[in-house]
Amino acid sequence: MKAFKNEPFTDFTNSKNAAKFRAALEKVRNELSFEYPLVIGGEKIVTEDKITSINPSNTNEIIGRVSKATPEMADRAIETAYAKFDEWKRVPAKKRADYLFKAAKLMRKRKFEFAAWMVYEVGKNWAEADGDVAEAIDFMEFYGREMLRYEKSIKLVKIKGEENNQKYIPLGVGVVIPPWNFPLAILVGMTTAAFVTGNTVVLKPSSDSPVIAWKFMELLEEIKLPAGVVNFLPGSGGLIGDLLVEHPLTRFVSFTGSREVGLHINQLAAKAQPGQKWIKRVTAEMGGKDSIVVDSELRSIDDAAAGVISSAFGFQGQKCSACSRVIVHEKIYDKFIDLLVDKASAIKVGPAEENPGMAAVINKKSEDSILNYIQKAVSEGGRIVFGGATANEAGYSIQPTIIADVKPNDTIAQEEIFGPVLAVIKASDFEEGIKIANNTEYGLTGAAYSKDKKKIKKAAEEIFVGNLYLNRKCTGALVGVHPFGGYNMSGTCSKAGGFDYLLLFMQTKVIAEKIFK
Repeated sequence: MKAFKNEPFTDFTNSKNAAKFRAALEKVRNELSFEYPLVIGGEKIVTEDKITSINPSNTNEIIGRVSKATPEMADRAIETAYAKFDEWKRVPAKKRADYLFKAAKLMRKRKFEFAAWMVYEVGKNWAEADGDVAEAIDFMEFYGREMLRYEKSIKLVKIKGEENNQKYIPLGVGVVIPPWNFPLAILVGMTTAAFVTGNTVVLKPSSDSPVIAWKFMELLEEIKLPAGVVNFLPGSGGLIGDLLVEHPLTRFVSFTGSREVGLHINQLAAKAQPGQKWIKRVTAEMGGKDSIVVDSELRSIDDAAAGVISSAFGFQGQKCSACSRVIVHEKIYDKFIDLLVDKASAIKVGPAEENPGMAAVINKKSEDSILNYIQKAVSEGGRIVFGGATANEAGYSIQPTIIADVKPNDTIAQEEIFGPVLAVIKASDFEEGIKIANNTEYGLTGAAYSKDKKKIKKAAEEIFVGNLYLNRKCTGALVGVHPFGGYNMSGTCSKAGGFDYLLLFMQTKVIAEKIFK
């Protein structure tokens, strides 16, 4: 088998690639408004109550309608997965890994089509959608290889008279709850990691992106993944989410989303239910309040500003890794703000299918929340230097917004906004910048720019985040290159896409046998 290599991104400046992507958009547009079932044990079930997914760039356009599960169906899904687990755990690791490789191959062939669904359903521009699909492919290729590595024998200390072996075995039934902002990549990564390690899955997709989740289920059906290994259960968190987490047959929960929901899941899972035989394992990747610290001594002030803008406004700032705070040395503070404004003014806002720099945020609730944060920032003394309002476009579009003179403990300097809002904070020196960067309850990503090697070393040692980037932007983690996950209220530091990740879905068994001569 060839060594793992990251899936390349598409160059859309190439006219042939652009034409192919437009064709994929047209193909997907002709498939909008279809209805999709939920799936339990391979049975496709249509319910009267449905999730209606809409295009955030055009709220009159329905992407699809997906059947919602009832509490009774949630019970059935867990029980179905539990029954299937006894069979699936015995399937050889190589065969399980082969399902991932087959799925990756098919997704690679249909890369533009999968990306086009995300353009319409969650408002990703072409590059962001293409990157999402590339990451999904990477997860499958990487985790398949990782499973084969873990299947090999582990060296133990030898002792005379005994034969000793250690192996990894699966946990059981897992509930996978992915987010809407990476509706394919994170969903695929969490789900495939769970079942390649021998577990069975109940997948509850985000209600903001259920159609792209269904498209992955279609792919699993096409590769003939056995029925019941992955069960597809869309529905509201309040109606079925808590039930899935609390169920005594649930062995683990893999969640990516907000701090509030993650803490709620962790609390529910910690309480043992009647008939429960294990302590449930929770892997939670939650929010971020990510900072970029900018020194006065730089190789290129323009490159630093470009890195901040890309980190802050890529996919409308709707990434847990997004830069929401830039902490700038007072010597270059005013000049840096001018550069930020200049670069932000070049960002076109429009419908995602037209491939703008920024499109709409995910829904009305998000739009209202972001605008409220902007107003709060101004009321606390912040100064809007760019943006600050909705864009004149259809859908939930907000201008890229830069707010200067934010104090380190202001609301928008502490709470996750999850939108295109950048707070600019002044620091007296680089050391103070590091202290400010560490003053939130989060610890996901961060970055620092300086040409002083001693300062860069200090940043590497003292900025407390799971993914720290030096002299580059703080977004764009690659599978296998930048294992992803953070500390504190950012989650359990799962390091998705890393060499330890599959351990979260397995437990260790040691077998010692006395040898008779």
